[in-house]
Amino acid sequence: MRITKTYIDGLLLIQPRIFGDERGYFFESFRIDSLGNLGIKVEFIQDNESKSSKNVLRGLHFQNPPFAQGKLVRVVKGAVLDVAVDIRKKSDSYGKWFTQELNEDNKTTLWIPPGFAHGFLTLADDTIFQYKCTNYYNKEAEGSIRWNDPDLNVAWNVTDPIVSEKDRSAPLFAGFQSQFV
Repeated sequence: MRITKTYIDGLLLIQPRIFGDERGYFFESFRIDSLGNLGIKVEFIQDNESKSSKNVLRGLHFQNPPFAQGKLVRVVKGAVLDVAVDIRKKSDSYGKWFTQELNEDNKTTLWIPPGFAHGFLTLADDTIFQYKCTNYYNKEAEGSIRWNDPDLNVAWNVTDPIVSEKDRSAPLFAGFQSQFV
């Protein structure tokens, strides 16, 4: 596995070593010691999966403390533009975002630690997206920021995605009071 730090502290791109031949391929999608070697101690306790049509946008979501979640995200089938927004108040990159295409061919995984809002836009029909979480989902702790917030100005490169009513009416970043230090 090759792990690359991004320009936002804590976000990591993980690219597996893929072994392929005429039968197909094999790769390790996760190794706890790979993160541990970087000083990241995680215990995943919930796995989630979604299937979406092309042009579906989900996000930007997070869980507030004490139910904050770290997420290890990847695409099994299809492709997404994955987005993580730093919402850690004392971070040098507070309010900054990072995007990465994750797809079934590159098999890249993104580690998103607690303190980030997360979302993705599907780039292909029948996209299957998986994520491992470090904490259980808690409805009372859920939070969101509007996907097309003008202050964040995330480069989704789409004008009319399919968005849930909940995500369409999420609060704007300007009035957001982060609970993350």
